[in-house]
Amino acid sequence: MSLFLHYLSLPYLITGIWFTLAVTALGLAGGLILGVFLAAMQLSRFWMLAAFARGYTVIFRGTPLILQMVFAYDALPQIGLKLSAIGAAGLALAANEAPFIAEMLRAGVLGVDRGQILAGQALGMTPSLLMRRVIAPQAIRTMIPAFGNETVSALKNSSLASVISVQELTLRSTQLASSTFDFFSIFFASGLIYLLLTTAVSLIQLAVERMLDLDRPPSEDRLSRLMPWYRAPLTPEPIGPKAAEAKSGPAQADNIIPYAASKDSRSTRADRTKRAETLAHNNVVVKVDGLYKAYGKQAVLAGVDLTVRVGEVIALLGPSGSGKSTLLRCINHLEGWDAGIVMVGGRRMGFNGDGKLLSPRAIAEERASVGVGMVFQQFNLFAHLTALENVAGPLRWVHGLSRIDAERRARELLERVGLGHRMQALPRHMSGGQQQRVAIARAIAPSPSVLLLDEPTSALDPELVNEVLEVIRRLAVEDGLTMIISTHQLRFADEVADRVVFLSDGTVIEEGPAHEVLTNPRHPVTARFLSVMEADKPV
Repeated sequence: MSLFLHYLSLPYLITGIWFTLAVTALGLAGGLILGVFLAAMQLSRFWMLAAFARGYTVIFRGTPLILQMVFAYDALPQIGLKLSAIGAAGLALAANEAPFIAEMLRAGVLGVDRGQILAGQALGMTPSLLMRRVIAPQAIRTMIPAFGNETVSALKNSSLASVISVQELTLRSTQLASSTFDFFSIFFASGLIYLLLTTAVSLIQLAVERMLDLDRPPSEDRLSRLMPWYRAPLTPEPIGPKAAEAKSGPAQADNIIPYAASKDSRSTRADRTKRAETLAHNNVVVKVDGLYKAYGKQAVLAGVDLTVRVGEVIALLGPSGSGKSTLLRCINHLEGWDAGIVMVGGRRMGFNGDGKLLSPRAIAEERASVGVGMVFQQFNLFAHLTALENVAGPLRWVHGLSRIDAERRARELLERVGLGHRMQALPRHMSGGQQQRVAIARAIAPSPSVLLLDEPTSALDPELVNEVLEVIRRLAVEDGLTMIISTHQLRFADEVADRVVFLSDGTVIEEGPAHEVLTNPRHPVTARFLSVMEADKPV
Protein backbone atom coordinates (compact mmCIF):
# COMPACT_ATOMS: atom_id res chain seq x y z
CA MET A 1 0.00 0.00 0.00
CA SER A 2 2.84 2.36 0.88
CA LEU A 3 4.46 1.64 -2.49
CA PHE A 4 1.15 2.41 -4.24
CA LEU A 5 0.85 5.72 -2.39
CA HIS A 6 4.45 6.49 -3.29
CA TYR A 7 3.74 6.08 -7.00
CA LEU A 8 0.50 8.05 -6.68
CA SER A 9 2.41 11.09 -5.44
CA LEU A 10 5.54 10.58 -7.51
CA PRO A 11 6.52 13.88 -9.25
CA TYR A 12 7.48 11.93 -12.37
CA LEU A 13 3.86 10.76 -12.82
CA ILE A 14 2.35 14.07 -11.69
CA THR A 15 4.31 15.86 -14.41
CA GLY A 16 2.79 13.41 -16.89
CA ILE A 17 -0.65 14.55 -15.73
CA TRP A 18 0.07 18.09 -16.89
CA PHE A 19 1.12 16.83 -20.33
CA THR A 20 -2.11 14.81 -20.49
CA LEU A 21 -4.21 17.83 -19.54
CA ALA A 22 -2.35 20.04 -22.01
CA VAL A 23 -3.01 17.68 -24.93
CA THR A 24 -6.65 17.26 -23.87
CA ALA A 25 -7.20 21.01 -23.52
CA LEU A 26 -5.64 21.71 -26.92
CA GLY A 27 -7.70 18.96 -28.52
CA LEU A 28 -11.00 20.07 -27.01
CA ALA A 29 -10.48 23.79 -27.59
CA GLY A 30 -9.37 23.28 -31.18
CA GLY A 31 -12.08 20.68 -31.76
CA LEU A 32 -14.76 23.03 -30.44
CA ILE A 33 -13.64 25.91 -32.66
CA LEU A 34 -13.34 23.71 -35.74
CA GLY A 35 -16.54 21.87 -34.84
CA VAL A 36 -18.50 25.13 -34.79
CA PHE A 37 -17.33 25.88 -38.33
CA LEU A 38 -18.10 22.36 -39.53
CA ALA A 39 -21.58 22.45 -38.00
CA ALA A 40 -22.26 25.87 -39.54
CA MET A 41 -21.11 24.60 -42.93
CA GLN A 42 -23.37 21.54 -42.73
CA LEU A 43 -26.33 23.71 -41.76
CA SER A 44 -25.53 26.22 -44.51
CA ARG A 45 -27.77 26.79 -47.51
CA PHE A 46 -24.71 26.37 -49.77
CA TRP A 47 -24.37 22.74 -50.75
CA MET A 48 -20.65 22.99 -51.52
CA LEU A 49 -19.86 24.01 -47.94
CA ALA A 50 -22.09 21.24 -46.60
CA ALA A 51 -20.42 18.69 -48.90
CA PHE A 52 -16.94 19.77 -47.79
CA ALA A 53 -17.88 19.49 -44.11
CA ARG A 54 -19.46 16.10 -44.66
CA GLY A 55 -16.36 14.86 -46.50
CA TYR A 56 -14.11 16.07 -43.67
CA THR A 57 -16.32 14.27 -41.17
CA VAL A 58 -16.17 11.00 -43.10
CA ILE A 59 -12.36 11.11 -43.35
CA PHE A 60 -11.52 12.01 -39.76
CA ARG A 61 -14.14 9.79 -38.18
CA GLY A 62 -13.07 6.90 -40.37
CA THR A 63 -9.32 6.90 -39.66
CA PRO A 64 -7.61 5.96 -36.36
CA LEU A 65 -6.47 8.79 -34.11
CA ILE A 66 -3.05 7.21 -33.70
CA LEU A 67 -2.42 7.52 -37.45
CA GLN A 68 -3.56 11.13 -37.41
CA MET A 69 -1.08 11.90 -34.63
CA VAL A 70 1.77 10.26 -36.54
CA PHE A 71 0.78 12.23 -39.64
CA ALA A 72 0.72 15.54 -37.74
CA TYR A 73 4.12 14.88 -36.17
CA ASP A 74 5.99 13.26 -39.08
CA ALA A 75 4.25 14.32 -42.30
CA LEU A 76 3.56 18.01 -41.68
CA PRO A 77 7.29 18.85 -41.38
CA GLN A 78 7.63 17.63 -44.99
CA ILE A 79 5.61 20.69 -46.07
CA GLY A 80 7.43 23.06 -43.74
CA LEU A 81 5.10 22.86 -40.72
CA LYS A 82 7.15 21.65 -37.78
CA LEU A 83 5.25 21.21 -34.52
CA SER A 84 6.31 20.16 -31.08
CA ALA A 85 5.13 16.76 -29.88
CA ILE A 86 2.45 18.33 -27.69
CA GLY A 87 1.40 20.69 -30.50
CA ALA A 88 1.13 17.84 -33.01
CA ALA A 89 -0.82 15.69 -30.54
CA GLY A 90 -3.18 18.58 -29.73
CA LEU A 91 -3.70 19.34 -33.43
CA ALA A 92 -4.46 15.71 -34.26
CA LEU A 93 -6.83 15.37 -31.31
CA ALA A 94 -8.61 18.61 -32.30
CA ALA A 95 -8.98 17.44 -35.90
CA ASN A 96 -10.36 14.13 -34.64
CA GLU A 97 -12.74 15.65 -32.10
CA ALA A 98 -14.10 18.32 -34.45
CA PRO A 99 -16.43 16.02 -36.44
CA PHE A 100 -17.92 14.54 -33.27
CA ILE A 101 -18.41 17.97 -31.71
CA ALA A 102 -19.87 19.27 -34.98
CA GLU A 103 -22.43 16.47 -34.98
CA MET A 104 -23.31 17.29 -31.37
CA LEU A 105 -23.79 20.95 -32.26
CA ARG A 106 -25.81 20.12 -35.35
CA ALA A 107 -28.02 17.73 -33.41
CA GLY A 108 -28.58 20.37 -30.74
CA VAL A 109 -29.58 23.00 -33.30
CA LEU A 110 -31.84 20.64 -35.22
CA GLY A 111 -33.38 19.48 -31.96
CA VAL A 112 -34.89 22.90 -31.25
CA ASP A 113 -38.56 22.86 -32.17
CA ARG A 114 -39.04 24.23 -35.67
CA GLY A 115 -42.16 26.07 -34.52
CA GLN A 116 -40.11 28.27 -32.19
CA ILE A 117 -37.88 29.27 -35.08
CA LEU A 118 -40.92 30.16 -37.20
CA ALA A 119 -42.30 32.19 -34.31
CA GLY A 120 -39.02 34.06 -33.98
CA GLN A 121 -38.98 34.79 -37.70
CA ALA A 122 -42.57 36.03 -37.54
CA LEU A 123 -41.55 38.38 -34.72
CA GLY A 124 -38.87 39.91 -36.95
CA MET A 125 -35.84 38.18 -35.44
CA THR A 126 -32.85 37.93 -37.77
CA PRO A 127 -31.03 34.58 -38.18
CA SER A 128 -28.18 35.66 -35.89
CA LEU A 129 -30.62 36.93 -33.26
CA LEU A 130 -32.57 33.68 -33.46
CA MET A 131 -29.39 31.69 -32.97
CA ARG A 132 -28.27 33.78 -30.00
CA ARG A 133 -31.58 34.14 -28.19
CA VAL A 134 -33.65 31.08 -29.09
CA ILE A 135 -31.62 28.25 -30.60
CA ALA A 136 -28.29 28.37 -28.73
CA PRO A 137 -29.72 28.62 -25.19
CA GLN A 138 -31.83 25.51 -25.77
CA ALA A 139 -29.29 23.59 -27.85
CA ILE A 140 -26.52 24.10 -25.31
CA ARG A 141 -28.63 22.57 -22.57
CA THR A 142 -29.17 19.39 -24.57
CA MET A 143 -25.49 19.16 -25.57
CA ILE A 144 -23.94 19.38 -22.09
CA PRO A 145 -24.20 15.61 -21.32
CA ALA A 146 -22.81 14.68 -24.74
CA PHE A 147 -20.00 17.23 -24.43
CA GLY A 148 -19.13 15.90 -20.98
CA ASN A 149 -18.91 12.41 -22.43
CA GLU A 150 -16.73 13.69 -25.29
CA THR A 151 -14.42 15.40 -22.80
CA VAL A 152 -13.90 12.13 -20.94
CA SER A 153 -13.25 10.37 -24.25
CA ALA A 154 -10.70 13.01 -25.30
CA LEU A 155 -8.96 12.72 -21.92
CA LYS A 156 -8.53 8.99 -22.39
CA ASN A 157 -7.60 9.30 -26.07
CA SER A 158 -4.79 11.66 -25.14
CA SER A 159 -2.85 8.57 -24.04
CA LEU A 160 -2.26 7.83 -27.75
CA ALA A 161 0.07 10.84 -27.82
CA SER A 162 2.71 8.50 -26.41
CA VAL A 163 3.21 7.21 -29.97
CA ILE A 164 4.93 10.50 -30.85
CA SER A 165 6.87 10.63 -27.58
CA VAL A 166 4.67 13.03 -25.62
CA GLN A 167 5.60 12.41 -21.99
CA GLU A 168 1.98 12.11 -20.88
CA LEU A 169 0.76 9.97 -18.01
CA THR A 170 0.45 6.63 -19.83
CA LEU A 171 3.92 6.82 -21.39
CA ARG A 172 5.55 7.80 -18.09
CA SER A 173 3.74 4.95 -16.32
CA THR A 174 5.02 2.52 -18.96
CA GLN A 175 8.58 3.82 -18.65
CA LEU A 176 8.47 3.64 -14.87
CA ALA A 177 7.06 0.12 -14.90
CA SER A 178 9.73 -1.00 -17.37
CA SER A 179 12.49 0.15 -15.02
CA THR A 180 10.99 -1.10 -11.73
CA PHE A 181 9.02 -4.13 -12.98
CA ASP A 182 6.25 -3.16 -10.53
CA PHE A 183 3.56 -3.09 -13.17
CA PHE A 184 0.54 -3.58 -10.92
CA SER A 185 1.19 -0.76 -8.43
CA ILE A 186 2.25 1.72 -11.08
CA PHE A 187 -0.62 1.12 -13.49
CA PHE A 188 -3.10 0.95 -10.62
CA ALA A 189 -1.89 4.38 -9.51
CA SER A 190 -2.08 5.64 -13.10
CA GLY A 191 -5.62 4.29 -13.50
CA LEU A 192 -6.70 5.95 -10.26
CA ILE A 193 -5.34 9.27 -11.49
CA TYR A 194 -7.33 8.93 -14.73
CA LEU A 195 -10.40 8.06 -12.65
CA LEU A 196 -9.95 11.18 -10.53
CA LEU A 197 -9.62 13.34 -13.64
CA THR A 198 -12.71 11.89 -15.31
CA THR A 199 -14.65 12.20 -12.03
CA ALA A 200 -13.75 15.89 -11.93
CA VAL A 201 -15.11 16.25 -15.49
CA SER A 202 -18.34 14.52 -14.44
CA LEU A 203 -18.75 16.82 -11.43
CA ILE A 204 -18.20 19.89 -13.62
CA GLN A 205 -20.80 18.53 -16.05
CA LEU A 206 -23.34 18.06 -13.25
CA ALA A 207 -22.62 21.58 -11.94
CA VAL A 208 -23.20 23.09 -15.39
CA GLU A 209 -26.41 21.08 -15.84
CA ARG A 210 -27.62 22.34 -12.48
CA MET A 211 -26.74 25.92 -13.39
CA LEU A 212 -28.77 25.59 -16.62
CA ASP A 213 -31.76 23.96 -14.96
CA LEU A 214 -34.74 26.12 -15.96
CA ASP A 215 -36.70 25.15 -12.87
CA ARG A 216 -34.11 26.73 -10.58
CA PRO A 217 -34.38 30.44 -9.77
CA PRO A 218 -32.34 32.58 -12.26
CA SER A 219 -28.90 33.51 -10.98
CA GLU A 220 -27.52 37.02 -10.61
CA ASP A 221 -23.99 35.58 -10.62
CA ARG A 222 -21.69 37.89 -12.57
CA LEU A 223 -20.30 35.05 -14.69
CA SER A 224 -23.75 33.74 -15.64
CA ARG A 225 -24.62 37.12 -17.21
CA LEU A 226 -22.03 36.49 -19.92
CA MET A 227 -23.54 33.18 -20.97
CA PRO A 228 -25.85 32.95 -24.01
CA TRP A 229 -28.42 31.03 -21.97
CA TYR A 230 -28.61 33.73 -19.25
CA ARG A 231 -32.13 34.41 -18.04
CA ALA A 232 -32.18 37.63 -16.06
CA PRO A 233 -34.13 37.58 -12.79
CA LEU A 234 -37.36 39.45 -13.35
CA THR A 235 -37.88 42.71 -11.52
CA PRO A 236 -40.47 42.38 -8.76
CA GLU A 237 -43.96 43.27 -9.89
CA PRO A 238 -45.27 46.34 -8.00
CA ILE A 239 -48.22 45.44 -5.82
CA GLY A 240 -50.95 48.08 -5.88
CA PRO A 241 -54.09 48.07 -3.77
CA LYS A 242 -56.00 45.84 -6.20
CA ALA A 243 -53.12 43.42 -6.60
CA ALA A 244 -52.64 43.21 -2.85
CA GLU A 245 -56.33 42.53 -2.41
CA ALA A 246 -56.21 39.78 -5.02
CA LYS A 247 -53.16 38.18 -3.44
CA SER A 248 -54.76 38.16 0.01
CA GLY A 249 -57.93 36.49 -1.30
CA PRO A 250 -58.49 33.07 -2.82
CA ALA A 251 -56.16 31.63 -5.44
CA GLN A 252 -56.29 33.72 -8.62
CA ALA A 253 -58.17 32.36 -11.60
CA ASP A 254 -57.85 33.26 -15.25
CA ASN A 255 -59.66 36.55 -15.76
CA ILE A 256 -61.48 35.47 -18.91
CA ILE A 257 -65.20 35.93 -19.57
CA PRO A 258 -66.72 32.73 -20.96
CA TYR A 259 -67.09 33.08 -24.71
CA ALA A 260 -70.67 31.84 -24.66
CA ALA A 261 -71.65 34.77 -22.45
CA SER A 262 -69.96 37.51 -24.50
CA LYS A 263 -71.85 40.38 -26.11
CA ASP A 264 -71.07 41.44 -29.66
CA SER A 265 -71.61 45.00 -30.85
CA ARG A 266 -71.87 43.73 -34.45
CA SER A 267 -74.80 41.42 -33.81
CA THR A 268 -77.51 43.50 -35.52
CA ARG A 269 -77.85 43.91 -39.27
CA ALA A 270 -77.72 47.70 -38.88
CA ASP A 271 -74.47 47.51 -36.99
CA ARG A 272 -72.92 45.26 -39.62
CA THR A 273 -74.06 47.50 -42.48
CA LYS A 274 -72.74 50.63 -40.81
CA ARG A 275 -69.42 48.97 -40.04
CA ALA A 276 -69.06 47.70 -43.61
CA GLU A 277 -69.60 51.22 -44.95
CA THR A 278 -66.95 52.57 -42.58
CA LEU A 279 -64.41 49.86 -43.48
CA ALA A 280 -64.92 50.50 -47.20
CA HIS A 281 -63.33 53.94 -46.77
CA ASN A 282 -60.31 52.67 -44.83
CA ASN A 283 -56.89 52.20 -46.40
CA VAL A 284 -55.83 48.81 -47.72
CA VAL A 285 -53.37 47.16 -45.34
CA VAL A 286 -52.95 43.76 -47.07
CA LYS A 287 -53.25 43.09 -50.80
CA VAL A 288 -52.62 39.68 -52.33
CA ASP A 289 -52.64 39.55 -56.12
CA GLY A 290 -52.50 36.31 -58.14
CA LEU A 291 -50.63 34.35 -55.47
CA TYR A 292 -49.49 30.96 -56.76
CA LYS A 293 -47.52 28.37 -54.86
CA ALA A 294 -46.91 24.70 -55.60
CA TYR A 295 -45.08 21.83 -53.92
CA GLY A 296 -43.76 19.91 -56.89
CA LYS A 297 -46.71 19.47 -59.22
CA GLN A 298 -49.30 20.04 -56.49
CA ALA A 299 -50.63 23.61 -56.46
CA VAL A 300 -51.41 24.73 -52.92
CA LEU A 301 -52.38 28.28 -53.89
CA ALA A 302 -53.67 28.71 -57.41
CA GLY A 303 -53.98 32.42 -58.06
CA VAL A 304 -55.39 33.78 -54.80
CA ASP A 305 -56.53 37.41 -54.64
CA LEU A 306 -57.32 39.07 -51.32
CA THR A 307 -57.74 42.65 -50.09
CA VAL A 308 -57.91 43.55 -46.39
CA ARG A 309 -58.61 47.05 -45.10
CA VAL A 310 -57.54 48.66 -41.83
CA GLY A 311 -59.66 47.40 -38.94
CA GLU A 312 -61.23 44.61 -40.95
CA VAL A 313 -61.50 41.04 -39.63
CA ILE A 314 -61.33 38.31 -42.28
CA ALA A 315 -62.21 34.70 -41.50
CA LEU A 316 -60.53 32.15 -43.78
CA LEU A 317 -62.66 29.05 -44.06
CA GLY A 318 -62.24 25.87 -45.99
CA PRO A 319 -61.43 22.19 -45.58
CA SER A 320 -58.02 20.99 -44.42
CA GLY A 321 -55.48 21.30 -47.22
CA SER A 322 -57.30 24.14 -48.95
CA GLY A 323 -54.33 26.51 -48.54
CA LYS A 324 -55.39 28.64 -45.56
CA SER A 325 -52.20 28.18 -43.52
CA THR A 326 -50.00 28.55 -46.60
CA LEU A 327 -51.72 31.82 -47.50
CA LEU A 328 -51.10 33.22 -44.03
CA ARG A 329 -47.44 32.20 -44.09
CA CYS A 330 -46.97 33.75 -47.52
CA ILE A 331 -48.45 37.05 -46.30
CA ASN A 332 -45.79 37.08 -43.57
CA HIS A 333 -43.20 35.69 -46.01
CA LEU A 334 -42.51 32.70 -43.79
CA GLU A 335 -42.82 30.80 -47.05
CA GLY A 336 -41.88 31.82 -50.56
CA TRP A 337 -44.18 31.52 -53.57
CA ASP A 338 -43.87 30.93 -57.28
CA ALA A 339 -45.90 33.83 -58.69
CA GLY A 340 -47.96 36.76 -57.53
CA ILE A 341 -47.47 39.76 -55.23
CA VAL A 342 -48.07 40.30 -51.52
CA MET A 343 -48.31 43.89 -50.32
CA VAL A 344 -48.50 44.82 -46.64
CA GLY A 345 -48.74 48.47 -45.66
CA GLY A 346 -47.93 49.47 -49.21
CA ARG A 347 -44.69 47.48 -49.29
CA ARG A 348 -44.03 44.43 -51.40
CA MET A 349 -43.13 41.71 -48.90
CA GLY A 350 -39.82 39.94 -49.44
CA PHE A 351 -38.60 41.98 -52.41
CA ASN A 352 -36.78 45.26 -52.91
CA GLY A 353 -37.76 48.03 -55.32
CA ASP A 354 -36.07 46.25 -58.23
CA GLY A 355 -38.03 43.04 -57.63
CA LYS A 356 -35.01 41.20 -56.23
CA LEU A 357 -35.57 38.76 -53.36
CA LEU A 358 -34.32 40.11 -50.04
CA SER A 359 -31.88 38.26 -47.79
CA PRO A 360 -33.26 36.39 -44.74
CA ARG A 361 -31.94 39.16 -42.51
CA ALA A 362 -33.58 41.89 -44.59
CA ILE A 363 -36.88 39.99 -44.66
CA ALA A 364 -36.80 39.70 -40.86
CA GLU A 365 -36.18 43.43 -40.52
CA GLU A 366 -39.02 44.08 -42.98
CA ARG A 367 -41.44 41.99 -40.90
CA ALA A 368 -40.56 44.01 -37.82
CA SER A 369 -40.92 47.37 -39.56
CA VAL A 370 -44.12 46.56 -41.48
CA GLY A 371 -45.75 44.99 -38.44
CA VAL A 372 -47.25 41.59 -39.24
CA GLY A 373 -47.98 39.60 -36.10
CA MET A 374 -48.73 35.90 -36.21
CA VAL A 375 -50.29 33.35 -33.86
CA PHE A 376 -49.68 29.67 -34.64
CA GLN A 377 -51.66 26.50 -34.09
CA GLN A 378 -49.09 24.96 -31.74
CA PHE A 379 -48.44 28.16 -29.71
CA ASN A 380 -44.68 28.07 -30.50
CA LEU A 381 -43.61 29.80 -27.31
CA PHE A 382 -39.90 29.92 -26.56
CA ALA A 383 -39.58 26.94 -24.23
CA HIS A 384 -36.67 28.33 -22.18
CA LEU A 385 -38.38 31.64 -21.35
CA THR A 386 -41.15 32.49 -18.90
CA ALA A 387 -44.46 33.99 -20.04
CA LEU A 388 -43.20 37.48 -19.25
CA GLU A 389 -39.89 36.91 -21.03
CA ASN A 390 -41.69 35.48 -24.08
CA VAL A 391 -43.56 38.77 -24.48
CA ALA A 392 -40.91 41.23 -23.29
CA GLY A 393 -37.86 39.60 -24.92
CA PRO A 394 -38.74 40.27 -28.58
CA LEU A 395 -39.66 43.85 -27.71
CA ARG A 396 -36.12 44.38 -26.44
CA TRP A 397 -34.22 42.34 -29.00
CA VAL A 398 -36.12 43.36 -32.15
CA HIS A 399 -37.72 46.72 -31.37
CA GLY A 400 -35.07 48.16 -29.06
CA LEU A 401 -37.27 48.85 -26.02
CA SER A 402 -35.56 49.20 -22.69
CA ARG A 403 -35.92 46.35 -20.24
CA ILE A 404 -38.25 48.41 -18.01
CA ASP A 405 -40.52 49.51 -20.88
CA ALA A 406 -40.62 46.02 -22.41
CA GLU A 407 -41.57 44.42 -19.10
CA ARG A 408 -44.22 47.08 -18.46
CA ARG A 409 -45.81 46.42 -21.84
CA ALA A 410 -45.62 42.65 -21.30
CA ARG A 411 -47.22 42.89 -17.86
CA GLU A 412 -50.08 45.00 -19.22
CA LEU A 413 -50.84 42.52 -21.99
CA LEU A 414 -50.57 39.44 -19.79
CA GLU A 415 -52.89 41.06 -17.28
CA ARG A 416 -55.29 41.81 -20.10
CA VAL A 417 -55.41 38.19 -21.30
CA GLY A 418 -55.96 37.00 -17.73
CA LEU A 419 -52.46 35.71 -16.99
CA GLY A 420 -51.17 38.24 -14.49
CA HIS A 421 -50.65 35.43 -11.99
CA ARG A 422 -48.71 33.24 -14.47
CA MET A 423 -46.04 35.70 -15.63
CA GLN A 424 -43.19 33.72 -14.10
CA ALA A 425 -44.36 30.36 -15.46
CA LEU A 426 -42.50 28.44 -18.15
CA PRO A 427 -44.58 27.26 -21.14
CA ARG A 428 -44.45 23.63 -20.05
CA HIS A 429 -46.06 24.58 -16.75
CA MET A 430 -49.08 26.22 -18.44
CA SER A 431 -52.19 24.77 -20.02
CA GLY A 432 -52.71 24.94 -23.77
CA GLY A 433 -55.18 27.79 -23.43
CA GLN A 434 -52.77 29.76 -21.28
CA GLN A 435 -49.92 29.17 -23.72
CA GLN A 436 -52.03 30.37 -26.64
CA ARG A 437 -53.01 33.51 -24.74
CA VAL A 438 -49.33 34.22 -24.07
CA ALA A 439 -48.68 33.72 -27.79
CA ILE A 440 -51.42 36.23 -28.62
CA ALA A 441 -49.99 38.74 -26.15
CA ARG A 442 -46.54 38.28 -27.69
CA ALA A 443 -47.88 38.78 -31.21
CA ILE A 444 -49.73 42.02 -30.42
CA ALA A 445 -47.03 43.45 -28.12
CA PRO A 446 -45.32 45.48 -30.89
CA SER A 447 -48.73 46.83 -32.04
CA PRO A 448 -48.74 45.14 -35.48
CA SER A 449 -50.64 46.58 -38.42
CA VAL A 450 -52.24 43.19 -39.05
CA LEU A 451 -52.51 40.03 -36.97
CA LEU A 452 -52.55 36.61 -38.64
CA LEU A 453 -54.06 33.73 -36.66
CA ASP A 454 -53.56 30.22 -38.01
CA GLU A 455 -56.20 27.92 -36.46
CA PRO A 456 -55.51 29.35 -33.00
CA THR A 457 -57.80 26.87 -31.22
CA SER A 458 -57.21 23.68 -33.22
CA ALA A 459 -54.59 22.30 -30.79
CA LEU A 460 -56.67 23.00 -27.69
CA ASP A 461 -58.92 20.73 -25.67
CA PRO A 462 -62.60 21.69 -26.10
CA GLU A 463 -62.83 23.19 -22.61
CA LEU A 464 -59.95 25.58 -23.38
CA VAL A 465 -61.26 26.89 -26.71
CA ASN A 466 -63.61 29.53 -25.31
CA GLU A 467 -60.98 31.34 -23.26
CA VAL A 468 -58.80 31.87 -26.35
CA LEU A 469 -61.74 32.86 -28.55
CA GLU A 470 -62.79 35.45 -25.98
CA VAL A 471 -59.34 37.09 -26.08
CA ILE A 472 -59.46 37.24 -29.89
CA ARG A 473 -63.01 38.61 -29.81
CA ARG A 474 -61.93 41.43 -27.49
CA LEU A 475 -59.06 42.37 -29.77
CA ALA A 476 -61.38 42.45 -32.78
CA VAL A 477 -64.42 44.14 -31.28
CA GLU A 478 -62.92 46.41 -28.64
CA ASP A 479 -59.54 47.26 -30.21
CA GLY A 480 -60.46 47.23 -33.89
CA LEU A 481 -57.30 45.24 -34.69
CA THR A 482 -56.94 44.14 -38.31
CA MET A 483 -57.03 40.34 -38.40
CA ILE A 484 -56.96 37.45 -40.81
CA ILE A 485 -58.09 34.33 -38.98
CA SER A 486 -57.99 30.79 -40.28
CA THR A 487 -60.59 28.93 -38.26
CA HIS A 488 -63.22 26.21 -38.16
CA GLN A 489 -65.17 27.98 -35.40
CA LEU A 490 -68.14 29.04 -37.52
CA ARG A 491 -70.21 30.69 -34.79
CA PHE A 492 -67.17 32.70 -33.74
CA ALA A 493 -66.53 33.72 -37.36
CA ASP A 494 -70.15 34.87 -37.71
CA GLU A 495 -69.93 36.93 -34.53
CA VAL A 496 -66.52 38.55 -35.02
CA ALA A 497 -65.58 38.53 -38.71
CA ASP A 498 -66.56 41.22 -41.19
CA ARG A 499 -65.97 39.02 -44.21
CA VAL A 500 -65.59 35.32 -44.85
CA VAL A 501 -63.20 34.10 -47.53
CA PHE A 502 -63.78 30.46 -48.43
CA LEU A 503 -60.89 28.52 -50.00
CA SER A 504 -61.00 25.17 -51.72
CA ASP A 505 -58.13 23.51 -53.59
CA GLY A 506 -56.05 26.66 -53.33
CA THR A 507 -58.57 29.06 -54.82
CA VAL A 508 -61.10 31.49 -53.39
CA ILE A 509 -64.49 30.10 -54.42
CA GLU A 510 -66.65 32.44 -52.36
CA GLU A 511 -66.30 35.55 -50.24
CA GLY A 512 -68.61 38.12 -48.76
CA PRO A 513 -70.10 39.48 -45.54
CA ALA A 514 -69.62 36.90 -42.81
CA HIS A 515 -73.24 36.55 -41.76
CA GLU A 516 -74.45 36.36 -45.36
CA VAL A 517 -71.97 33.68 -46.45
CA LEU A 518 -72.46 31.59 -43.31
CA THR A 519 -76.26 31.70 -43.42
CA ASN A 520 -76.86 31.73 -47.16
CA PRO A 521 -73.83 30.33 -49.08
CA ARG A 522 -74.01 30.59 -52.87
CA HIS A 523 -71.39 28.00 -53.86
CA PRO A 524 -72.33 24.34 -53.37
CA VAL A 525 -68.90 23.49 -51.94
CA THR A 526 -69.33 26.18 -49.31
CA ALA A 527 -72.83 24.96 -48.50
CA ARG A 528 -71.65 21.37 -48.17
CA PHE A 529 -68.74 22.37 -45.90
CA LEU A 530 -70.99 24.45 -43.64
CA SER A 531 -73.48 21.61 -43.48
CA VAL A 532 -70.80 19.14 -42.44
CA MET A 533 -69.45 21.56 -39.83
CA GLU A 534 -72.98 22.02 -38.50
CA ALA A 535 -72.87 25.79 -38.72
CA ASP A 536 -75.04 27.75 -36.33
CA LYS A 537 -77.97 29.50 -37.97
CA PRO A 538 -78.40 32.83 -36.16
CA VAL A 539 -81.87 34.33 -36.43
